[in-house]
Amino acid sequence: MKAIWNNTVIAESKDTVVIENNHYFPADSIKKEYFIGSETKTNCPWKGVASYYTLNVKGKENKDAAWFYPETSELARSIKSYVAFWKGVTIEE
Repeated sequence: MKAIWNNTVIAESKDTVVIENNHYFPADSIKKEYFIGSETKTNCPWKGVASYYTLNVKGKENKDAAWFYPETSELARSIKSYVAFWKGVTIEE
């Protein structure tokens, strides 16, 4: 699977985990040069507290377009530190 934004592959893995129609990519599969840490946090009642990344690709920013759970509930342990996307990021095979 590939995560693509601004015509650039920003993550690629054969080992994504699909939860609630989102592909979660292993942390080591993202291209870190495109990811900037964000102060944004949200809470999911069953997964835990999500942290976010802003994408910066070819001079364009996509604020908080990627999220991950640095710590998860027991139910979501399969996606601990995995990264998922939204806000115009496309997922393709």
